[in-house]
Amino acid sequence: MRVLVTGGAGFIGSHLSDRLIADGHSVTVLDNLETGRLENLAAAQTTGKLTFIQGSVLDAPKVDQLVAEADFTYHLAAAVGVFNILEKPLASLMTNIRGTENVLDAAHKHKKPVLIASSSEVYGKNTSDSLQEDDSRILGSPLMLRWSYSQAKAIDETLAYAFYQDQGLQVRIVRFFNTVGPRQLGAYGMVVPRFIEAALANRDLEIYGDGNQTRCFGHIADIIDALIAVTGTDKTIGTVVNIGNSGEISINDLAAKIIAATGSKSKTVHVSYEDAYKVGFEDMDRRVPNIDRIKELTGWAPKRDLETIIKDVAAYLTTQ
Repeated sequence: MRVLVTGGAGFIGSHLSDRLIADGHSVTVLDNLETGRLENLAAAQTTGKLTFIQGSVLDAPKVDQLVAEADFTYHLAAAVGVFNILEKPLASLMTNIRGTENVLDAAHKHKKPVLIASSSEVYGKNTSDSLQEDDSRILGSPLMLRWSYSQAKAIDETLAYAFYQDQGLQVRIVRFFNTVGPRQLGAYGMVVPRFIEAALANRDLEIYGDGNQTRCFGHIADIIDALIAVTGTDKTIGTVVNIGNSGEISINDLAAKIIAATGSKSKTVHVSYEDAYKVGFEDMDRRVPNIDRIKELTGWAPKRDLETIIKDVAAYLTTQ
């Protein structure tokens, strides 16, 4: 197929592009390179099956053209990372809402199937043991910009589902939980590469808050397998599925595990949320995905553990 990947020079998008090309497809990547990097596509560019276009999903005529030329669109382009969202809230909202609207409009116009990438952030402060796709959202004030990414992604999902219900558009929606692996950078607040980079340099690992908050981390290779599985069956059309690994660990324990795995001399220090971000920042005590739906619809399940993630990210960062 001819596949369009918006945000294809980013962490997840570039790995997806590699996989699609390996599976025999030709790929067009649209990316403004704000957080994506051309070097992420270095291997893909040597195959002759990649077309890279530097541009924005806010460019509606360009999006319309590219969606029309493709057989399938993976819409991954988004403003990501807590630091990025807080520093550029308006631009982030426009990218995450209007950009998705442009993609959906084009997909509807040209009757092309599309996958919309959403996020576990839509659950907000819901700390259920195992977050299911139909669980309620619990958010702070709409004036607290920390929740703007969550709100934008929820609007994206609602738009996509409305196109499916009202217009019959073949839409699939995925909610990524914490995805980690080679090519991910800690510059935008991603905790695993940030910790590993510090550990490799024997610097202090800065833990935001008390460190008792828990997260679950999925290896990028597993997440790409999940994306391919979701788009490989009609059972996922018109629904949303969580994609992640349900192995739960506290940030304190994550830091200790990374220090041990890298043989680092680093120590851990705790930094208040106010010092790390801004006054009034809220975090979630836990975020654990329920992945029963994707297992039932596709048979997919994660295969790689946290130790593998740490080893692979450390190996990548030592080459940078």
